[in-house]
Amino acid sequence: MHTLLKNTLIACAMALASHSFAQVTFYQNQNFQGSTFTTNRQVNDLQSYGFNDRASSVVVEGQRWEVCDNVRFTGRCAVLRPGRYPSLAAMGLNDQVSSVRVISRNARIAESRYAPVYAPSTVAVAGAVPAPAPAGPQVVFYEDENFQGRTFTAQNQIDDFTRFGFNDRARSVVVIGDRWEACDNVRFGGKCVVLRPGRYPSLAAMGMNDRVSSVRAVNYDARVDDARYAPLPAAPVYDNRRRSDERLYEVNVSSARAVVGVPEQRCWMEREAVPAAARGNPNVGGAIAGALIGGILGHQVGGGTGKDLATIGGAVGGAALGANVGRTAGAPQQGPEVQRCATQPAQGQPAYWDVTYNFRGQEHRVQMTSAPGPTITVNGQGEPRT
Repeated sequence: MHTLLKNTLIACAMALASHSFAQVTFYQNQNFQGSTFTTNRQVNDLQSYGFNDRASSVVVEGQRWEVCDNVRFTGRCAVLRPGRYPSLAAMGLNDQVSSVRVISRNARIAESRYAPVYAPSTVAVAGAVPAPAPAGPQVVFYEDENFQGRTFTAQNQIDDFTRFGFNDRARSVVVIGDRWEACDNVRFGGKCVVLRPGRYPSLAAMGMNDRVSSVRAVNYDARVDDARYAPLPAAPVYDNRRRSDERLYEVNVSSARAVVGVPEQRCWMEREAVPAAARGNPNVGGAIAGALIGGILGHQVGGGTGKDLATIGGAVGGAALGANVGRTAGAPQQGPEVQRCATQPAQGQPAYWDVTYNFRGQEHRVQMTSAPGPTITVNGQGEPRT
């Protein structure tokens, strides 16, 4: 039964991810350089996110997107197919994008509305305009924990996140290439921590959750006192950025397996039942046991914000039911406290995706934090690239 449930969860997660995958990443400079803004949902006004009239290049994944030079999809608009656009100048939208939305898969679009494609994600890109090597270290902040939500990427010093609509919003981060210093005040004031390269699924452990206001790279040969370092990253990070003049290829994904988290064990304290002859107050014991059971049910059925609500509601409902049970004649009453434990299936999104692909006769395997598309980009050695 456990295996059947696990397989069902994996199948549902893969179906949901493949159906909903659509993402667009805007870059402040041409050739995919500078600060970034990533979204997987409609944005009526990029001013709200500090990225209005700032995009100079873009990467489109999964589905087609419409971009417009006025808010709420007015003015000049263009439809972008999935692919890499190293410059928006060719479509007359350089530093002019103000709103963006995904296009339905079934929508019919006139050819005249499409923007020219430089390097579509469905074909080999060896003949595309080469992108220069990334300039030094890079840090990617995420709006939610576990690398979820909107992102903000920095390759240069940022004195004030307010200018980019990302002040006090970061909850997780990926550091690539070298160390970065993050501070909770603008211009590197207040509390600061130094982040080593790696993946940090939560900034809460270092007291920086929803507090980052400025960030800068730490010189590679700078000496940093151990007290200034954040806790070690949860996992190393693979630098999959494109190198200078590196030829890239699109290869088909052989398999993609959603890996859910390990089952969780939940424990609680309850009192053993005692014979009816030894019972005391008939209502209190039933109410306590009912609240515990209700709370557990709440954890099982809740998710996200609703998880807290379901837990509270389950506890209150369970307490009322328990009190009624306690009034039943001959019902057992509370005895010594004992610990009870139960194993529950893991819930929520997959922990990661186990992806395999074949390149030039050799099978490769990589773990990804989100569902892959039908293809993956690699270099001449079969190493993943973006």
